[in-house]
Amino acid sequence: MTDLHGASILLVGATGGLGREFAHILHDKGATLTLAGRDQAALEALGIPGATVTGDITQDGVPERFVEAAVAAHGRLDGVIFAVGAVAFGPAAEVSDSTLDALWKVNTKAPMALLRAATPALQSSAEAGGSPFMLALSGVVSESPTAGLAAYSAVKSALHAHFSAAGREMRRVGIRLLDARPGHTDTELSKHPVAGQPPAFPKGLDPHAVAVRIVEGIEADERDLPSTAFSALA
Repeated sequence: MTDLHGASILLVGATGGLGREFAHILHDKGATLTLAGRDQAALEALGIPGATVTGDITQDGVPERFVEAAVAAHGRLDGVIFAVGAVAFGPAAEVSDSTLDALWKVNTKAPMALLRAATPALQSSAEAGGSPFMLALSGVVSESPTAGLAAYSAVKSALHAHFSAAGREMRRVGIRLLDARPGHTDTELSKHPVAGQPPAFPKGLDPHAVAVRIVEGIEADERDLPSTAFSALA
């Protein structure tokens, strides 16, 4: 079991729909947090004790700066949660290059870069007897690519593939990677797409319940949270 009490956790996307839920749940469990996002005022408005750091995670050098901020604030890094995302809607034949670039940078390149940046600190945690981890959310579209979401499905599938392969590498140095794939969740993500108009989604999963299930998976040392892990929440 992974004990989150006192664990130093970097939460990227702390002011998002799921990020806010993670922040409150982890604080209640006694984790020592570094909250990362683009807006300092929004981070402070969470009312969660901990260090804060701002920047655009898709920009070069920012993943390293986020990790450095966590280590500087708390002396170590035991876990990373990547709760940032961007979505676009529309036919595959009409998706622009700028939309493709934006989806790739946010959903795939950024968590890949963050994992690379965090690996030395997470490995140090493992060597000190900790149970370090990194969590990302590729979502149900990485299992079931969806018409009207082809580009989004593709970049999320790439994230899932990266975590699957990198997870086998990281296991050798004591770092656990966890990919969560909940179904459509009622956050603001779909209301602010990079491009296109969202369809009329049915009611989604409750963000708090999704975050609780994911944190339970972290504590239980799970290495994969497929869509079926969230079936009871529907």
